[in-house]
Amino acid sequence: MEKEKKLMSVIVLLILSIIWTTLMWGNSSLDVKYKELQINQLTKQVDSLEVLSDSLQVELFPAEVELTRYQIAYEIFLKRNPKAASQFGDIISDETE
Repeated sequence: MEKEKKLMSVIVLLILSIIWTTLMWGNSSLDVKYKELQINQLTKQVDSLEVLSDSLQVELFPAEVELTRYQIAYEIFLKRNPKAASQFGDIISDETE
């Protein structure tokens, strides 16, 4: 009778450990698949944001060139006609907002 109880206890513990191992192994493979899916989705988002950033930079470049030309022209205008350039600067800063 005592041997049967010990044997049953061992069998129960063995079965529980097998169940626990199976559940842990199954969860870890699901976690890996889920993480891979997340990585793929994040990679796609990063790629699309890089494309968007590149296109915005391409659109911004002509405006930056034009702004630089206006700044250089304003500096030349300040040297050639300081009074008129000062009036122009006042108009830009005060009357166009």
